[in-house]
Amino acid sequence: MPGAFVLPLIIGLPLLGAIFVMCTPKTESSLHRGIGLTVTTITFLVSLLVLRYFNAKLDTYQLVFDVEWIPVLGAHFKTGIDGFSLYLVLLTTFLMPLTLFGTARSIDKNVREFIATMLILEAGMLGAFVALDLFLFYVMWEVMLIPMYLLIGIWGGQRRLYASIKFVIYTMAGSLLMLVAIFYVYVQAGSVLGGYTTDLEKLTQVALPYHAQVWCFAAFAVAFAIKVPLFPLHTWLPDAHVEAPTAGSVILAGVMLKFGIYGFLRYAMPLFPHGAEVWAPTIAVLSVIGIIYGALVAYAQDDVKKLVAYSSVSHLGFCALGIVALTPYGIGGSVYAMLSHGLTTGGLFLGIGVLYERRHTRRLAEYGGLWKQMPVFAGLYLIIVMGSAGLPALSGFVGEFLTLLGTFDAGIDGSPVIIPVPTILGALATTGVILGAVYLLFMFQKVFFGKLDKAKNGKLPDLTGRELGVFIPLVIGIFLMGMFPRPFLNAMDPTVKRFISEFATRQRECDGPAHRYGTMVMDKDGKCPAAPAGAAAAKTTDAQIKDNLDAVAKGAAAVEKAIAPAAKAAEGGAP
Repeated sequence: MPGAFVLPLIIGLPLLGAIFVMCTPKTESSLHRGIGLTVTTITFLVSLLVLRYFNAKLDTYQLVFDVEWIPVLGAHFKTGIDGFSLYLVLLTTFLMPLTLFGTARSIDKNVREFIATMLILEAGMLGAFVALDLFLFYVMWEVMLIPMYLLIGIWGGQRRLYASIKFVIYTMAGSLLMLVAIFYVYVQAGSVLGGYTTDLEKLTQVALPYHAQVWCFAAFAVAFAIKVPLFPLHTWLPDAHVEAPTAGSVILAGVMLKFGIYGFLRYAMPLFPHGAEVWAPTIAVLSVIGIIYGALVAYAQDDVKKLVAYSSVSHLGFCALGIVALTPYGIGGSVYAMLSHGLTTGGLFLGIGVLYERRHTRRLAEYGGLWKQMPVFAGLYLIIVMGSAGLPALSGFVGEFLTLLGTFDAGIDGSPVIIPVPTILGALATTGVILGAVYLLFMFQKVFFGKLDKAKNGKLPDLTGRELGVFIPLVIGIFLMGMFPRPFLNAMDPTVKRFISEFATRQRECDGPAHRYGTMVMDKDGKCPAAPAGAAAAKTTDAQIKDNLDAVAKGAAAVEKAIAPAAKAAEGGAP
């Protein structure tokens, strides 16, 4: 497929950069920063090739790269993109060099290791966005965890160990539940497809029993809800943001939180549509609670970094509500809001980093009147704040408006309805827009307006050339997304329509043993046939079960045989 090399290349470049930087002398901090900035910039430029090869009129996976990876498991290194992942990939490659450039001087210890950690983190995030194999996705999902844990635990604040351990416990708990569900899907799909595989496109052809879908969706949903984070699984986020270095906060908010929503769209809802029907009302209600709760708690904060952290709980609540509304506006708006959130919240955290480098405090009470002292910074930061608040002509407005419109439209255009009282939920969520403007403008007023009555604030320098090089691209991006949303939405539209159509088709599948979709379909009256075609072929006999277990046992024996020499060497024996 044309352009298939691009996706493996943008995953591999950061990994090669991490290896290269670790081979340089530990004392050459400037060299390490230069390597990190160069590699991430090249990765961004290469990622722009995706736009060249991507056909916005197609609703299928594009730029697909597929090679056999672990034959005994049926796992492939398979990557590809569609309208959901296209701009999330570009957001990741865009933010990473800006983050390294903007925080170049804030890290002064173990710089080599810091740059390598950031590069590995970028590779993991890109791999998770483009993975079309369930095992590959899980590996990349875990790869993201380790670098962020190190970023918080090594380069974080005073309570960094507490925050990093809490982050790991929450994330690992969700990951293990998802892993159990992956094992179940893997075994069931093997009996239906006649062979074991972790290929996402093949797994989505398998209809699991109704109750299995409910529990598997719940397992995936916990992992993704923690990552969003969805109320009440959000409590790790403020601690992680407060203690993380600025670079960690920018990437955590700008990119990593998006994997929760993306995971629902790419994996949980297509694999377990009946489970999505059961749990969607709960997700919708928790999303609305998170929108309002996050905004109110953000307003109550005196720590400006914690305020922005709680704002993410509120903003991502809109995204979660949009996807379960299951309308074109809702899903398209959700993805758009994620892109906007990456720019605006990333910019908010970078601005906090600028203030912290100068004053070494994040308390709102320590600031005031900075517009007189730092007019350029104040003007640029005001645009970012307004973008986050959803001012028309800026990026935040488009995503929130479409998400709310999609929620109100649920079921009106004939699309599937899986949430209760969408009008009421949409009305309650709308209050979050008002509350968002309140806490963001309150923060801006406290920092930049009022009297310049703190002696230390009277000596603060305005933005340097390096810092301008970070904020200007972000502001341009916020304006572009706010004033020209059509190119972004056009690229998403075919994928969104395909997603809704396929979900509606899968909803009509009857309950029964694991089988291929389309073999046990309800009739026009909503009734299941007494003897569904192909059902007998779908049933797994005792002999088949035995054969499947034997195949797994043989695979395990092969793996054990392969690792035996290494294990023997580790124990001190000869390989």
